[in-house]
Amino acid sequence: MQSQNNKNYSNNIVMTKAEIVSQIHQKTGIDKTAALYIVEEMMTTIKNAMANGENVYLRGFGTFEIVRRAEKTGRNITKNTPIVIPAHNIPKFKPCKEFKDEVKAGKKA
Repeated sequence: MQSQNNKNYSNNIVMTKAEIVSQIHQKTGIDKTAALYIVEEMMTTIKNAMANGENVYLRGFGTFEIVRRAEKTGRNITKNTPIVIPAHNIPKFKPCKEFKDEVKAGKKA
């Protein structure tokens, strides 16, 4: 079900957190304030776990992984000088096979 409020950026339809909360409210009957709290708490829990170096596995959905980027040389384009970009961790989401298959097929859960 697509909301009429969905934004269209570069031909991609975007769903906002408010729309997720609204759909949870509609489908479960949970108060919107409670649904917002649950969504916020889930995001905070995932971010905190990853900040502590943990991967997060959600069976049937996917994996939030930490990926290590090696040190590399970049270029400061304003001064045209080389700079060293230090090694760092970045978050990555890897959907599970069922998730990918449903998106490819256009199926709704």
